[in-house]
Amino acid sequence: MKLRPTLLAAALLTAGVAHAGPTTVSGSANGLSWTAASTIVGVTSTATAAGGGDPRYFAPRSQYGGVATLIMDYGAAGQFICSGTLLPNQRSILTAAHCVSDGTNARPLSTSVYFYTGNNPDNITWNQPSFSYQVTNYAVHAAYTGEVIDQNDIAVLSLDKLVDWSVKSHGLYEGDDLTGKDFNIAGYGARSDTGGNVGDNLGTGRLRQGDNRYDFRLGDADFGGVWADILGEPAGQIEHTYLSDFDNGLPANDLACNIAVDGLGLPPSAKFCNTGRGANEVSSAGGDSGGPEFIDGKVASVTSFGLTFGSFWGDVDDELNSSFGEFNGFVPVSIHRDFINANAVPEPASFALAGLGLLGLGWSRRRRVQA
Repeated sequence: MKLRPTLLAAALLTAGVAHAGPTTVSGSANGLSWTAASTIVGVTSTATAAGGGDPRYFAPRSQYGGVATLIMDYGAAGQFICSGTLLPNQRSILTAAHCVSDGTNARPLSTSVYFYTGNNPDNITWNQPSFSYQVTNYAVHAAYTGEVIDQNDIAVLSLDKLVDWSVKSHGLYEGDDLTGKDFNIAGYGARSDTGGNVGDNLGTGRLRQGDNRYDFRLGDADFGGVWADILGEPAGQIEHTYLSDFDNGLPANDLACNIAVDGLGLPPSAKFCNTGRGANEVSSAGGDSGGPEFIDGKVASVTSFGLTFGSFWGDVDDELNSSFGEFNGFVPVSIHRDFINANAVPEPASFALAGLGLLGLGWSRRRRVQA
């Protein structure tokens, strides 16, 4: 066993995104300082093809066209970018609450939603040929606190009109336990010209995708409730939050294993100790917030935050920048199905329009400053 300081007494904690815009939150606990700050980076480069990017992370419109770019306008505070997913009513976007709320009743001055309409999977960007819509209503979960780590970090946005039927929509995954399941994540967040050894050093706005697995849920019985003490948040606010780590294949950077075994004294097991999905594995980054994690093409969770415990526990560079050895945090849809379904019902007129559309077509039917 590696000799590490007691986790509760000596963890350096960094998490984000907390609020609308690139907010940083600092504090101290047990004599050590911690910082919470804004946060798809692959094992290799997620740059453009011209910049040496790895095509395995490109996102073809046929599969990912329903992953939307959200541009929130906060006036003097600036414009910010998040990601979201088109729901089956063709008029609602599922995203993270922190993209459009700080936990109060305040909302962006406006939010524009874009769906790429071109055919170049390397160049899916919000400002290329796209369908454009405006948000007319923000349904933010009533229990959302505005804290960085909050299992209620979820929102449903209503659009000013039905999204064109050529845009793929996604239903909700029906499973409840995500632990150990593989997922595919997509978003418009920051990228990297190198990969996980460097982290997010390129801008936002280009859609990328990749794979990972849910390692554990903060409220798993294995932990005996200790995560509430570690993170300084009420257990009822974080227990359903899921984490995945960003692996590079080296045990030294296997964060989930290091924390569970060396930090919390749990016996080694495949649940925590594994070296990842190989070269397909990715981490979310700033701008991916609100984007989807797919299982069998259905949304299983929403991207919420990034988390590091520092280099001593596996982070390759001791910074929260989507590099190897960091956690990604997700809000599962399983605990929010009623909220999502209640706020994703089309208006009566929309049903009629949808019917007309179907007749006409025959059979058709990870936040970051804007780059």
